[in-house]
Amino acid sequence: MPARARTATEAAPTPSRQQMIRRVLVLGALTALGPLTIDLYLPAFPAISGDLGASEAQVQLTLTGTLLGFAVGQLILGPLSDAVGRRRPLIAATAVHVVASLLCAVAPTIEVLGAFRVLQGMAAAAGAVVSMAVVRDLYTGLPAVQLLSRLMLVTGVAPVLAPTLGGQVLRFTDWRGVFWVLGALGVGLLAVVVFGLRETLPPERRRRGGLVGTVRTYGSILRERTFVGLMLTGGLMMAALFGYIAGSSFVFQDVYGLSEQAYGIVFGINSLGLIIATQVNARLVRRVRPQWIVSGALVTAASAATLMVVFAATGLFGIYGVAVPLFVILTTVGFTMPNIPVLALASHGRSAGTAAALLGAMNFLVGAVSAPLVGAFGTGSAVPMAAVMLSMAVLAVGAMFLIARPSRIGGLEPDPPIAVPVEPDAPVPAAAQPHVPTDPAGRRRRLSPRLTVRAHRPAAGPDGAPAGRRVAARTGGRRARRHAGGRNHSG
Repeated sequence: MPARARTATEAAPTPSRQQMIRRVLVLGALTALGPLTIDLYLPAFPAISGDLGASEAQVQLTLTGTLLGFAVGQLILGPLSDAVGRRRPLIAATAVHVVASLLCAVAPTIEVLGAFRVLQGMAAAAGAVVSMAVVRDLYTGLPAVQLLSRLMLVTGVAPVLAPTLGGQVLRFTDWRGVFWVLGALGVGLLAVVVFGLRETLPPERRRRGGLVGTVRTYGSILRERTFVGLMLTGGLMMAALFGYIAGSSFVFQDVYGLSEQAYGIVFGINSLGLIIATQVNARLVRRVRPQWIVSGALVTAASAATLMVVFAATGLFGIYGVAVPLFVILTTVGFTMPNIPVLALASHGRSAGTAAALLGAMNFLVGAVSAPLVGAFGTGSAVPMAAVMLSMAVLAVGAMFLIARPSRIGGLEPDPPIAVPVEPDAPVPAAAQPHVPTDPAGRRRRLSPRLTVRAHRPAAGPDGAPAGRRVAARTGGRRARRHAGGRNHSG
C-alpha cells in the first residue's frame, strides 16, 4: 500500500488524565532540580566557611557562580535541544550534574568548590529549559497554561522547602553530605528521564546550522517585539521576587523584631499565596486570555508596591503595612509566571528550546541584579526593599504595555502542521500540534476568544480533524456552497 502524507495534526489523541499526571510529575522533577541545586546547601554556609577557611563573602560567591552557571547553561542547552532533540541533552546534562555534585562533595578549597558549583548550575539548567520546551512541543494555548501552572507549583514550593531540607540533612551529616544528596537526586532524576520521558521533538521540527544557526535564531527571536516585551516583563517580575528574597529576612527580623520561626511562618504564608495563584490561574485562563491576566496582575503589583513604600516610609500600620502589600505582590507573581512563557513561546514552536533559554536566562540575570540593590541602599528599614520591588513592578508594567502591547498579542495559534510521509501502520510521531483552522483559500483564520480556546485542544476526531473544529469545517462548507450556488445561478 503506498505511503500517504499524515500531518502532525493527526499525530496524537488527547492525553488522558493519567498521562497528564505522569507528565506533570516527570517535568516537575526536572523543574525542581534547579531550585534544589541552588538552595539546598544554604544552611551549610557557616560550616563551609569554617571547614575551608573561607570568608562569608567567598562562600556567597559560590551561590553567585551557581546562578551564573544556571543562566549560561540555559543559553547553551536550549538551542542544543532544538537541534538534536530533548532527551539527549537532558540525559547528558543530568549525568554531568551528578559528577559535579560528587566533585563538590570532595572539594579541597573554596575556589575548587566555586568552580564545580558553576558546572553544577549549568547542568541543572537543563531541567528548567527542557521542561518548558517539552510543554511547548506537546501543547499550546489553554492546555499549555494549565500544565505550566502545575509546574509553577513545584517552582514555588521547591525554593521554600530546599533550605529546610538542607537543614535536616545537616542533622545527620556535614556540608559535604549535602552534595552527596544532590548527587543521589541526580541519579534518580537520570533514571526518570531515561525511563519516563519520551522524545517530544520529531526530526522534521529540529533546527540545523550549528553555532551560526544558533546565533541567527537568537537574533531572529530578539527582533520580535512581543517576545522581547514578554521576556523583560517576566525578568522584571522575577527581579521583584529576588528583591523580596534578599531583603525580607532583614526587614522582618531586624526592623520588626520577628524571631526566626515567626519569619519562617511569614515566608511560608507569602509562598502559599504564590502557589494558590498559580492553581487559580489554571482555571482563570478558561475565561480570560493570558495576556489580560498578566496585565491585571502587573497593575495590581505596582499598586500594592506603591502602598508598601508609603507605609514603610511613614510607619503607618506597622508590620502589617509591609506584610499585606507584600503578600499581594507575591500572589500576582503566581499569575505572571505560568502565562508569560506560554505567550512568549506561542510563535516559536520550532525554536522552543532557544526561546525558553532566553526567558530563563533573563529571569536569573535580572534577578541577580536586583538582590544586591536591596543591600546597597541599606537594611535599616523596609523602604529599600519596597522601593526596589516598586521599581521592578513599574518597569514590568511599562515593558508589558509599551513593548509587548497585550492588545496585539495573538490568539496563541500554534505553528502550522508539517506533512510527514508515513506508512499506514507506522508508529505515530511523539509530538502533535493542534489544528489551525483555515478558510477556503487556505489562509490561517483569526479566531474569536471562544474559538481560540477550542482550537488549542489537540484532540483528533475520526476524520483527522481535532474535536471541536467542525465549526470551522461547517463555515467553510457554507461559504463553498454559496460560492458554487452563485456560479450555477449566473450560468
